[in-house]
Amino acid sequence: MNKDQIKGRVEEAKGKVKEAAGVILDDKGLEIEGNVQKNVGKVQSGFDDLKEDVKESIDKI
Repeated sequence: MNKDQIKGRVEEAKGKVKEAAGVILDDKGLEIEGNVQKNVGKVQSGFDDLKEDVKESIDKI
């Protein structure tokens, strides 16, 4: 796992916390902000997972 994958997963976790806090506090803005941050983190970590898979595939050739 590289540093970009870790950053993506951290962003995803922070987004989940914000989203949950928004639900608990009945703050739609915070909930939406958390949801967006969570999804950005998922995309970032997913993209970096894909880069790692491609790199590993190339190394096998």
